[in-house]
Amino acid sequence: MNFRINTFILLLSMLVFGCAEKKIETAKAQIIPMPVNQEFRDGHFVLSSETEINFEEEFNVAGNFLKAFLEPTLKKKKGVENKINFVKDTSILNPEGYRIEVNPIHIKISATTAQGAFYAVQTLRQLLPAELETGKLKRKDIAIAATKISDQPQFSYRGMHLDVARHMFSVKFIKKYIDALAMLKMNTFHWHLTDDQGWRIEIKQYPKLQEVAAFRDETLIGHYSDQPHRFDGKRYGGYYTQEEIKDIVAYAQERFVTIIPEIEMPGHAQAAIAAYPELGCASTLRHSSGQEASATDEPVEVAKEWGVFEEIYCPNKKTFAFLEGVLDEVLELFPSKYIHIGGDEAPKTRWENCAHCQALIKKEGLKDEHELQSYFITKMEKYLNSKGRQIIGWDEILEGGLAPNATVMSWRGTSGAVEAAKAGHNVVMTPTSHCYFDYYQSENEDEPLAIGGFLPLEKVYGFNPIPEELTTEESTYVLGAQGNIWTEYIPTEDQLEYMAFPRMLAMSEVVWSKPENKNHEDFVLRLEQFHKRLDVLNVNYANHLYEIDGNVVSQNDTTYYKLETLTKGKTIRYTLDGSEPDLNSKIYQSQIPISQSTTIKAAVFKDKKQLGKTFTQNINFHKAVGAKITINKTPHKAYSGSGAKGLINGISGSDSRYGDKEWLGFWGEDIEVTIYFEKPIIINSIETRFYDGNGQWIYAPKHIAMRVIFDNDEIIANKFLPESSENPNLKQVFCEQPILSNRPVKTIKLLVPNYGTIPEGKQGAGNKAWTFIDEIIVN
Repeated sequence: MNFRINTFILLLSMLVFGCAEKKIETAKAQIIPMPVNQEFRDGHFVLSSETEINFEEEFNVAGNFLKAFLEPTLKKKKGVENKINFVKDTSILNPEGYRIEVNPIHIKISATTAQGAFYAVQTLRQLLPAELETGKLKRKDIAIAATKISDQPQFSYRGMHLDVARHMFSVKFIKKYIDALAMLKMNTFHWHLTDDQGWRIEIKQYPKLQEVAAFRDETLIGHYSDQPHRFDGKRYGGYYTQEEIKDIVAYAQERFVTIIPEIEMPGHAQAAIAAYPELGCASTLRHSSGQEASATDEPVEVAKEWGVFEEIYCPNKKTFAFLEGVLDEVLELFPSKYIHIGGDEAPKTRWENCAHCQALIKKEGLKDEHELQSYFITKMEKYLNSKGRQIIGWDEILEGGLAPNATVMSWRGTSGAVEAAKAGHNVVMTPTSHCYFDYYQSENEDEPLAIGGFLPLEKVYGFNPIPEELTTEESTYVLGAQGNIWTEYIPTEDQLEYMAFPRMLAMSEVVWSKPENKNHEDFVLRLEQFHKRLDVLNVNYANHLYEIDGNVVSQNDTTYYKLETLTKGKTIRYTLDGSEPDLNSKIYQSQIPISQSTTIKAAVFKDKKQLGKTFTQNINFHKAVGAKITINKTPHKAYSGSGAKGLINGISGSDSRYGDKEWLGFWGEDIEVTIYFEKPIIINSIETRFYDGNGQWIYAPKHIAMRVIFDNDEIIANKFLPESSENPNLKQVFCEQPILSNRPVKTIKLLVPNYGTIPEGKQGAGNKAWTFIDEIIVN
């Protein structure tokens, strides 16, 4: 049934019932993630302190959770006889599936497992007023509209990740994070516990991990791209004791959340090597001077800035004994099937200059250092397999050959997942394009500092974890997906919540609901209602629902600007003179004709009150706006922006959010952009710019070529070197007279060669670089 019809029926029933029973309160249907099927019926179930909650021991967790949730606010009501019954139903084949039937005399919760019953309670919870979350709602009659729900997840792996190595968060907050996962029926918490900037888990065999590796001397201030680097001068760190971890694991188990710990190897090991230098490589290769070179001549310290570092575990007996000892203690703390061993961003410089590593490569008949990494990972996998566990790692573990039983977590796009699934390996999808919640989520300039990129809520919601390159059979290897939160630029719990919510809610629906049941408009309707629940749960979510989206459209040789807002029942008011919109400003009713450079400001209003922030768009109506444009390559599907037309629509992309709709991204491809003018025109300059965020594998081209075709078909070709701008992440190209020679121009061609392979020692070394190009401005 269409959700909007469902909502109308529920609201109507609430109004009818409310006339007869004014004291009874019901909640609107706002279930996230969307159930597979929900039907509304006549009548209500009225909760009171006399309502019986019956369950067998198998359903203790779900039953006791529901009791604890309801008891503080239920009102005594004589004469009401109704029951909530938990029933085991083996006809429900999915172990996480459930059914709920609500009528005036009973609520029947059916499941085949305790986990399914728990998820039913999480759904029932969302059918109740949000104020019940506080346990302090004034006692009143509470009713649930009669309904029937049948539900089960699409994917078995539904996760969220959290990095506590860069910034650490309290035990109380970790539990709050787990509570949110449970409420949204997510079943996996990927806990990133170790990295170059800190070791956060107590390992009793190795006390220096607590004394040295857990603390850094200071922390980078501002963005990594800012030069020169500045530091706060404050010692930072800490770790979770084994008792705290046991407590957190037990807490998660009670909510059917599995915690997968991540112990990084062989790279991202600088903190551990700072504590135990013998774990790193000490080379006996010789420089041309004849002197021995040592990778550990300089003392190694816990990293205090972000990025990829050359320190890497040396594949020798000491290292493997250390890691096995660490894993032994990790296995005692975490009962998860999987142990995450990282495997990403492992520079090979130390191995290349290490006599032991080179001898090992020769001894084992390995081709190169990439196969040495595979040797390393396979050795650790065999150890974990001997303990009854499986490894999972980032998609770099594919390089040099995949360990036999490994599961791949695909983050560098989807190609790693496709390769692994076609080889018969399980995969978890978490590509940066759709799953990295440390990216900006709004184009507002006052957003908190982030690593870069742009991942709005709608793009998260639109993610399909099944790569289109996979067959139906191959797609069965896709276990699910997860959202990732890396915390280089997230020092506080409030900011972490701001980055996680509401994108976590969108991800929960991505992994639970089937694509055919998803609808972004309905999701926004439910999310707007769900905000009240987040408010009472004291979650510091980002609210961008009342902001405006604008787009340039061309029709019949005329350029227009179109304004939209996500939520319904609101009014948009706008100005074209740069002034702030208010109640006297013009109401937006249809797209706005644009024939000159202008600044549009707009805001959403309801009941004479502005909601959200003012939207501002500067439009540079240059000579190429409205022209014809082609690109010889299709932009990458994850960064397709506004298509080719977006390069000449008069709007420049964000200086820091390379994933917004004005930037076009191409992975490892040379591109040729051609702009055709209907009538030859005189132009004075051509300019464009490229993103240069090397930490995200994005490199400006080393040069570009520009060809200008005049009316008489004479071609002038020039080569340009992209120049640095005030923003270290941007490089620009500018062409002006006398090259253009005051002659009418018919066609402009830009030939943009890809940077090539990312050099050793850089993030993504050995992989193809990305090219991101912005507006091409013609004056």
